[in-house]
Amino acid sequence: MVGFGCGLSYPATVTITSQYFDQKRGLALGIFSTGSSIGAFIYAALQKELIRNYGLEGCLLITGALSLNILACGILMRPLPQPYAVKPTMKTQNTYKEKESDTEEHQEILEKIPEVETDGPCCLSSDQNGHTVQQMESTEHNISRRPYTNLRRRFNKEKCNHYLDYWDNTKDLFKNRAFTALFLAIFLFDIGGFPVVLLLEDIAKNANIPENSMPVPLISIVGISTAVGKLILGILADFKWINSLYLYVFTLLATGLTIFAMPYVNTYTALALVAGIIGFSSGNWSIFPYVTTKTVGLDKLTHAYGILMFIAGVGYCLGPPLFGWCIDMTQTYELTFYLSGTCVIIGGILLLVIGLPVWDKNACKKPNRSVGQEVSNT
Repeated sequence: MVGFGCGLSYPATVTITSQYFDQKRGLALGIFSTGSSIGAFIYAALQKELIRNYGLEGCLLITGALSLNILACGILMRPLPQPYAVKPTMKTQNTYKEKESDTEEHQEILEKIPEVETDGPCCLSSDQNGHTVQQMESTEHNISRRPYTNLRRRFNKEKCNHYLDYWDNTKDLFKNRAFTALFLAIFLFDIGGFPVVLLLEDIAKNANIPENSMPVPLISIVGISTAVGKLILGILADFKWINSLYLYVFTLLATGLTIFAMPYVNTYTALALVAGIIGFSSGNWSIFPYVTTKTVGLDKLTHAYGILMFIAGVGYCLGPPLFGWCIDMTQTYELTFYLSGTCVIIGGILLLVIGLPVWDKNACKKPNRSVGQEVSNT
């Protein structure tokens, strides 16, 4: 349930932040993403103290109460005003409400009207010249009563059309080669890059590095460097002379090459350096929405980012058990590191080879104005 809640709040916050900012979008996303890393770093130390002082139940109660503050933050988020929207007056609002209530009332009445159907012939009689002529009456009349459902059928049809439009828009997104390359890159990055962070402490134990000789835990180094990377990469993405797609590809390749070097690391200093590089490169989450916006446009950002976050979650789920099984089969970490680094590097190369030509082609065209720019000009 916690993961489901985070999955609902995180993409929504990212897309809203991207829509709010035009000039400093990278910096805004960097600050936003840095907050999540700092929070994770603080919570790790805070939870230990809470469990020691209040027990597990008290810790969960306090943590849940702190998490509820997201409701107060969410209340402050509002959709941007439409540039050409007509401001409704009190009179038009009242008229609309009256029409809406009348429509609902008529719908309820129509649904209650029965419709009679018969499969037998009708009975006719006439009196002419003193004779009565009557057709043979049907012995059985298959009469059925069913509610009047034309309006309901129309509403269901509109709902089906909405779903069909959604799938059509999804297919249109995958016709964009840059988006498809980004889809594959984030999937491979999460499969290969995430499990390595979980193995850092085990790697230190396997290298016979005593725990008391590590002044700063390796996981904490990853958290701090990730926060710094998110902020710095977000700032760099705002510079016009820096291609944000190149920047994102650079972080993927740097992560993959660093993972390749991990089998040769056997000291705390080297492990701390590796953890710092991986953490800093993992800060590319701050520029990922920026790259997505540049790839599909602001009007399709919500749809596209939701798809990308879904496949990223699939990669997160598949990576740890896959490489854990590999370690159990080989009884060594080396093959796991090579496979992990290969996945990340392949994702970077695919994005560089497939996505970059389309990216450059779109960059040569006149950029479309975003919603925020239209609002400011209006």
